[in-house]
Amino acid sequence: MERYESDTEGDEQERPLLHEEKPQKAPACCSARYTLAFLSSFGFFVVYSLRVNLSVAMVDMLNTTHENSLNHSGSLCPPHTSAAPPKHNHTASLYNWDSETQGWILGSFFYGYILTQIPGGYLAGRLGPKWLMGFGVLGTAVFTLLTPTAADLGPSYLFAVRVVEGIGEGVTFPAMYTMWAAWAPPLERSRLLTISYIGAQLGTVVCLPLSGQICFYLDWTYVFYIFGAVGLVWFVLWSFLVFNSPNTHPRISERERLYITSSLKNELSTSADYIPWRSIVTSVPLWAIVVAHFSYNWTFYTLLTLLPTYMKNILGFSIQQNGMLSALPYLGCAIVAVLSGQIADYLRESCLYSTILVRKVCSLIGMLGSAAFLVAAGYTGCNYVLAVSFVTISSSLGGVSASGFNINHLDIAPSYAGILLGITNTFATIPGMVGPVIARNLTKQNTLQEWQTVFYIAAAINLFGALFFNAFGKGTVQPWAVHTSYSHGD
Repeated sequence: MERYESDTEGDEQERPLLHEEKPQKAPACCSARYTLAFLSSFGFFVVYSLRVNLSVAMVDMLNTTHENSLNHSGSLCPPHTSAAPPKHNHTASLYNWDSETQGWILGSFFYGYILTQIPGGYLAGRLGPKWLMGFGVLGTAVFTLLTPTAADLGPSYLFAVRVVEGIGEGVTFPAMYTMWAAWAPPLERSRLLTISYIGAQLGTVVCLPLSGQICFYLDWTYVFYIFGAVGLVWFVLWSFLVFNSPNTHPRISERERLYITSSLKNELSTSADYIPWRSIVTSVPLWAIVVAHFSYNWTFYTLLTLLPTYMKNILGFSIQQNGMLSALPYLGCAIVAVLSGQIADYLRESCLYSTILVRKVCSLIGMLGSAAFLVAAGYTGCNYVLAVSFVTISSSLGGVSASGFNINHLDIAPSYAGILLGITNTFATIPGMVGPVIARNLTKQNTLQEWQTVFYIAAAINLFGALFFNAFGKGTVQPWAVHTSYSHGD
């Protein structure tokens, strides 16, 4: 393993040790660690599919017959019509929920999600991340299958089901960070984690348009039945093919096992039972990640929740057009995230750039680039090609930050990465609860000026988060994370 020592106390200047200290690298093809990456990516595909499906299905669940004539009348720009579509299937139940009830139901997921972030990181370390991740997704899938029944029983039942789904999904990211602490060699972290978490973007990309088609040709209940069943299939694969660590995997090659364990031998704490809570909550590098994560998610959740509204009310796209166009930004984000992960690891391994330099540059590009194009989108008027392009570029550039602050938890404290992710994701969930509410209150008249204000706010928050992380972020294992402080070899 390459190991770097700090030349200065404040700013890490990393230098490699002799070449012979590096462990022999194991092939990636058919390896256990890449199998884990792809299966966890499938898991996050399921997680995000189950998260966003209600926002699409909700449009079809409401009894809005009297509003059909207003589908495009409120759009600022001329509507973009196409050939007459096939007849819409309306065989499922419809509900007379007012806007306040709809808001509570749509936001209910995050009330459960925020509860299990920190406990998820703690339990993953105590109980093992495999089954915590597995049962978290399984529980979410089961309650997704019960969603149509809950909706028939009443909005309060549906609210409760969504809260429970949020509780189940809340443990998934902390559990996976704990898993990667034992599985990801330092010089492969960027590529392994970006493969893993690209599933979240792909889940959004696939679910948004596909849910609209399912609602149209079948009915809204099948959105929950189909994606819930996919979750059950994933759980079976996860149960048989994934293990908590290389040492407990029965089919891993000895070469790969030695490569992973020797790469991580100086990074993991020798005391799994002791958690330095005081050092964790007072760690400035951790708070740098918190601020960056909160700031990035403000833009992410604002777009995730309100982009379909912007497409309809400002640009005049129909529901069927809306689903596909709303998915484009997340497709771009997924592609850029994987590419940036490859480049980030290349810069660290082959070009010998320090970890913190790569993390900070990726965060700057991902957050400042995203902010700039988001603001620019507000000034495109009714040029829908330019508007969709700018929003897509904005979200795509955000994918670069996947190799920045987003995996910095593993750089500063791999032994406690799950707990750290739980802490940062707790704060990063708040924008999902309050950001869209603030944005809706600012866009009551659906004017371009109002939407420009929304984009400016998101961009300003992104700018602050990027600058804060660049000022206070670190790229080496912190002294409190190991009994003897080592700087990891990347």
